[in-house]
Amino acid sequence: MARTNRRLTHSSRYGKYAGGPDPLAPPVDIAEALDAIGEDVMAGYSPERAMREFLRRGGADRPGLDDLARRVAERRRELTSKHNLDGTLQEIRELLDKAVRAERAQLARDVDLDDVDRALAEMQLDNLPASPAAAVSELGSYDWQSAEARADFEKIKDLLGREMLDQRFAGMKTALENATEDDRAAITEMLNDLNDLLEAHGRGEDTTAQFEQFMAKHGQNFPENPANVDELLDSLAQRAAAAQRMRNSMTEEQRNELDALSQQAFGSPELMQSLSRLDGALQSLRPGEDWGGGERMDGTDGLGLGDGTGVFQDIADLDDLSEQLSQSYAGSGMEDLDLDLLARQLGDEARTDARALQQLEKALRDSGTLKRGTDGSLRLTPKAMRQLGKVLLRDVAERMSGHQGARDLRRAGSAGERSGATREWNFGDTEPWDVTRTITNAITRIAGQGSVTGSGVRIEIGDVEVHETEARTQACVALLVDTSFSMAMDGRWVPMKRTALALHTLISTRFRGDDLTLIGFGRHAQELDIEQLTALDAAYEKGTNLHHALMLANRHFRRNPTAQPVLLIVTDGEPTSHIEPGGEVYFRYPPDPLTIAHSVRELDGSMRLGAQTTFFRLGDDAGLARFIDSMARRVGGTVVAPELDDLGAAVVGSYLSSRQGPASAGSGEFDGMFGRGWGL
Repeated sequence: MARTNRRLTHSSRYGKYAGGPDPLAPPVDIAEALDAIGEDVMAGYSPERAMREFLRRGGADRPGLDDLARRVAERRRELTSKHNLDGTLQEIRELLDKAVRAERAQLARDVDLDDVDRALAEMQLDNLPASPAAAVSELGSYDWQSAEARADFEKIKDLLGREMLDQRFAGMKTALENATEDDRAAITEMLNDLNDLLEAHGRGEDTTAQFEQFMAKHGQNFPENPANVDELLDSLAQRAAAAQRMRNSMTEEQRNELDALSQQAFGSPELMQSLSRLDGALQSLRPGEDWGGGERMDGTDGLGLGDGTGVFQDIADLDDLSEQLSQSYAGSGMEDLDLDLLARQLGDEARTDARALQQLEKALRDSGTLKRGTDGSLRLTPKAMRQLGKVLLRDVAERMSGHQGARDLRRAGSAGERSGATREWNFGDTEPWDVTRTITNAITRIAGQGSVTGSGVRIEIGDVEVHETEARTQACVALLVDTSFSMAMDGRWVPMKRTALALHTLISTRFRGDDLTLIGFGRHAQELDIEQLTALDAAYEKGTNLHHALMLANRHFRRNPTAQPVLLIVTDGEPTSHIEPGGEVYFRYPPDPLTIAHSVRELDGSMRLGAQTTFFRLGDDAGLARFIDSMARRVGGTVVAPELDDLGAAVVGSYLSSRQGPASAGSGEFDGMFGRGWGL
């Protein structure tokens, strides 16, 4: 195969990569974010809110949005506290004082000057108005004796012209320093052409050709290189609006002085007339810009008109960044962050930090842990739910350690027929190896390490997979969880979610032959998948509709006629609502006897279907205790009153015991398992 030899030449150059995210950068570490988001979700946050909170806080070594917002606020505070708006007037005063001093010196040393003329000139200088604008106006016709003084006075007119232009076109103050009459004439021509272009555009005319001619003739004055009239308009209007906000922020005295002085710009009022015409066109074509705002500037560093306009543009940019970083507006997203604007205002480090947060959010979505639903909200994926569930199930096992329930949990699915699935071997497993999967795992690992040899396959413990089995007795499980507002108010919302997720994880991974339904009941009841339940927000609505929840549970049992029904009810209140024959919800507090009767009838239906029932009573309400005890006695059920931290262990233990059959459900060993530490 032919090979092309390439070598670096003198024209080859190395430089900073500028093509977007570094393709050689290590992958984003999402472990810390996943842990924090999972913890917040279990603490009652929705996945969307948990994600936003982590992005706000940042990680141990990762600044978050709040840190960037703090730096934006500090930068804004620095601009407003450091500067004042007297810079141009102060510069004019200094030039005026310098000119007058030079003129006085010339009058004093000019021996050829007529004494009367000298006296009149000195009298005029001694009686100049305190107002710079009035003094400049009065000296406009003064016959200067000093060439140096005349030059300094002319600088005032030149400065005013350059400052007025710099307010509308950034950089003009510097570009027109020491400008000639031809330079000024070119600027006047540019302003006239620009005003004609914008006015034609405002009339709705097709200005494409006119714009191209304008840019060909005057494009050197617009370094941003707009592609069309609208881009040109946007750029000009943003700066003109900043100039107007600066004017709004001045005192009335400062505005009056500058208005009077502006008529002297470049020695005639023509420039100000052209600029006023331009401002009118921009305000008409871009009314959405902030033309009415202002700032209090109390610093000691004076700002000229051009520099001050730039500062007001910076303040507007910082306000935009603050809003982007708040992520508080409808439809906000990390992609809204303007990285280039961040770099301009806060430096490259801020851009790097913001890009890292954008990449983190994308990595979380791409990892299969978080996804956006059809409504745009962020949700935990089934993969994330499994990861969280495993963590909670380990916590349950630790709380049950030393009891029979712990052995049941570890051995879940270890007896009976194979389920057809395999899983990674864990310490204590006695299930048979899946030899094919085990060897395949070893070969894949060795190949990935690039260490394949002819000496055979060496199996490591992480390669081993075992056959999953499931107990022969199938169970049809209904977990009814109270989602009324009192659960959230009394701190029971999170333990309820943890319990549901732990039970769901156990059944979906170890007892796949069992059928679990999760039913939340507040004012009414509904079947929920685990993602919905985990993301469920507490809602203020009156009612605890156990009747409706039992109706849904019995429907679930009837769909599985050959399975053992297991009914688990977690609640902190008596039934206060039920479903009327027409489908509407009836609510009354204290509980209506009719509501109690409806609930009892559905519970009797569960008993007739053979359900093994366990109530998990939360709280110390005596009325609730009496009601639940009577309901449990009626159907031969069990009552458990766990502490909140032990709710998951209580529910999982009850499920494991119930699925062994009615004979063991009330055994002394089971009673002992829950009798200690859970208030029975």
